[in-house]
Amino acid sequence: MSNRRNFIKKTTLGAAALSTVPSFGFNILKKTSMEEELIGHGDFKYRVKKDWAKMTVGHNPILNCHEMQMDSKGRLIMLGDHTANNILVFDKSGKLLDSWGTRYPGGHGLTLHSEGGDDMLYIVDCGWFQDRTGKWKKQAGAVSKTTIDGRLLFMLPDPHTIGEYTADMEYLPTETAVGPNGDIYVADGYGSDYILQFSPKGEFIRKWGGHNNTDENYNINNAHGVAVDYRNKENPVLIVTSRATCSFKFFTLEGKYIKTVPLPGAFICRPVLDDDNIYAGVCWSTTKEGKNYVRDTGFTTILDGNNKVVSNPGGEAPEYKNGELQQMFQAKNPTFNHGHDVFVDEDKNLYVCQWNAHHTPPVKLERV
Repeated sequence: MSNRRNFIKKTTLGAAALSTVPSFGFNILKKTSMEEELIGHGDFKYRVKKDWAKMTVGHNPILNCHEMQMDSKGRLIMLGDHTANNILVFDKSGKLLDSWGTRYPGGHGLTLHSEGGDDMLYIVDCGWFQDRTGKWKKQAGAVSKTTIDGRLLFMLPDPHTIGEYTADMEYLPTETAVGPNGDIYVADGYGSDYILQFSPKGEFIRKWGGHNNTDENYNINNAHGVAVDYRNKENPVLIVTSRATCSFKFFTLEGKYIKTVPLPGAFICRPVLDDDNIYAGVCWSTTKEGKNYVRDTGFTTILDGNNKVVSNPGGEAPEYKNGELQQMFQAKNPTFNHGHDVFVDEDKNLYVCQWNAHHTPPVKLERV
């Protein structure tokens, strides 16, 4: 069972169990009216703008903000799991331009891909949803391809229906990525932890990952994210999140294992690439209480072109000893509530979507 599933289980047991949930408020960091919150390290420092999104409370309700993309018109498109409006569309000033979508109660993964000059969306419903009483429940997940305004084009087949999963295997996908030839990669991060590869038309090609492989490098534990890494333009590869093991795993586009990049202490979500850097929301992290480590509400992490962590906005500075990354920790004064995704705009500002963050919109980090 994934860390998210364990966390969900803990948070649905009633008032007694809620005492186990961190109760950090959205504006917990103390500051004077004359100073602004600055976070990050080295060349990656940011001014925190928690009031960036200009929304009328109640008119466009938010449950969880899961992921964000920018379309060719410069609009920020955010996916959440409130069925009054799965999709919220902002401009970069934070003005809400549009909202739509009621069919994705488990809205989780959002990929934007340009096809023939037209923006297309791949929307992942992970299957986990909250019912009317606020209890978390699950059903089969699904991946949909839509136009930029939500018109459904097709849905990828459930692996059970094409003989790739047996009846006892769960399918609860969390993310997609689109390869250079249009192939679609699906991370089954809350289900059976496979990466499933489909053709641009939705025809199944192969799968890999899962558990109990002879070569342990192929094992993935909470395959929360997947992205195509084009930093070597002659040889693009896949980066897959193994969140429960706090690491990114690199594979060829055909699923051959390349290497693992450990990120100790950081329960990372999907990798987001911009220029030579990898950005990721850290949904949970660790902090010290006496001699013990406890799970907290996370931060954002940034890796350079050599996959070395160079900044942890909202976390403590990364430290390497003899070339080995040491355990990473959330900052003593937390900034985020379960950072789930990061979007990087052309000015290198960040927009951090959060899970379980008291129904709040994304936080903007303005590059300093």
